[in-house]
Amino acid sequence: MARPAPAPMSGPVEPLDARRLLCPLPVLRTQARVAGLAPGAVLEVWCTDPAVLQDIPAWCRIHGHEYLGAARDGREIRLQLRVLTGANAPHKAASAAQP
Repeated sequence: MARPAPAPMSGPVEPLDARRLLCPLPVLRTQARVAGLAPGAVLEVWCTDPAVLQDIPAWCRIHGHEYLGAARDGREIRLQLRVLTGANAPHKAASAAQP
């Protein structure tokens, strides 16, 4: 079950349109966008693939970001997450250590 989407944020929300994309593309686009955002930024992802309701919260747990919630409007799904400090550092360090 998806958490309800949070109340509107006081700061800017970065949009990401991942509508009409199927798994794994919404998660891959989310990951690419998060890599360019500063800690504390909020990303709002718009999707039509219902798999994102499980995939993006799981991705947030694995990568150390805060999943804020989701809301549905017909076929469209709006998810929000907050980028946290140093959340990608272990993954970059692990990949750099491989020959």
